[in-house]
Amino acid sequence: MRRRDFVTAAGAAGLALWTRGLFEGAAAASHSAIPFGAAVSDGPLQTDAAYQKALIEHCQLLVGEGGLKWADLRPSPSQYVYDQPDRLIAFAEANGMKMRGHTLAWYAAMPDWALQLKGETETSRELMTHIETVVGRYKGRIPSWDVVNEALSDDGPRVGLRDSVWSANLGEYYIDLAFHTARAADPAAQLVINDYGLEAATAKSSARRRAMLDLLRRLRDRDVPVQALGFQAHLPGNEEIDKDEVSRFVSDVKDMGLDVLVTELDVIDDQLPADIKERDAIAAKRVGALLGAILDVTRPTAVVTWGITDRYTWVPIWYKRADGHANRPLPLDEDYREKPMMRTIKQAIAGA
Repeated sequence: MRRRDFVTAAGAAGLALWTRGLFEGAAAASHSAIPFGAAVSDGPLQTDAAYQKALIEHCQLLVGEGGLKWADLRPSPSQYVYDQPDRLIAFAEANGMKMRGHTLAWYAAMPDWALQLKGETETSRELMTHIETVVGRYKGRIPSWDVVNEALSDDGPRVGLRDSVWSANLGEYYIDLAFHTARAADPAAQLVINDYGLEAATAKSSARRRAMLDLLRRLRDRDVPVQALGFQAHLPGNEEIDKDEVSRFVSDVKDMGLDVLVTELDVIDDQLPADIKERDAIAAKRVGALLGAILDVTRPTAVVTWGITDRYTWVPIWYKRADGHANRPLPLDEDYREKPMMRTIKQAIAGA
């Protein structure tokens, strides 16, 4: 079936709608109004008992930091390596948790062979095959997918479609194809478009919010089955949250019939003071401001941090502090003690 024929057929098929209760069991088990979760690193999941204990104690949702990204999952066109996601979903299910899927179409973490795709036919075939295979494998077990990740460009004041093998060969239509294919593979799953830089009181964030709204409207007008917007929320600690504008933005998203969730929350603290008490307070303030701005409009379907402990985090790889102090971007410190950020999150999700 040609790509455009598939999209037309899917749009006309009356596909089942996602139900809002996909995480309700997880939230109820934690006695919170909104389920909380964290991204999981495969290494410590296998070797660090304290890490496992923290995930079990604090989380109702888990998402793999890797594992489901193309570079990990599909090293060659005919080879799928499910070791990491299978380990994570087994751990989640054994401990009464749900798992989110991240991610089906992204510009980064791609194997070399996929970056060499050429033309509409080949690129469409491989994207559809990948999504059908992966979503189909976990149908009924992964209730929420980041279908398209970071579709917006980040190379200047004019925000458009990010350069990728997908956009180069299919244009913006790759987003349509990804969502329709995912919907056909699991009609009950929540399908999310996920992006960053939507929260700050800066000209760049304002431009990204406008660009995201424009993209969502175009997708809506083409009957693309996007059901939720994911705020990655990698929050720069030195930038204030634009609470009024974020609330307006969330209201506009809701007016399109979409839900919102927070998918990769942490605070980039490389520009914050060295003093731990002061730094942790600022981080908690940023998180509280974002969650408050969203909750003023709607209840997010989930709040997920990109890691649970400062012991295991991506932040120092890209944002190492010049003063030599360890980064503290996450809800628990290196010794798994709760920080003000965790208390802020708990208060927000319990009171929603």
